Amino acid sequence: MSVTQIDIDDDALAEAMRMLGTTTKKDTVNTALREYVSRVRRIEALEKLSARAERGEFDEAIVERHDVRAR
Repeated sequence: MSVTQIDIDDDALAEAMRMLGTTTKKDTVNTALREYVSRVRRIEALEKLSARAERGEFDEAIVERHDVRAR
């Protein structure tokens, strides 16, 4: 882990600490960064799933599954 000195908005930090339930600035910043990265990854995954749905990939899978079960 690296040491970085930055200026942080005190009001935003206090609100983030309250919302995240953290007690130190370090934990707050690290938790906020991890949660942001996780959120962006979930959004990207949802966009990929949505694109697959628009192409009808899930419809094809349902039909294939139904055909296999019908045999």
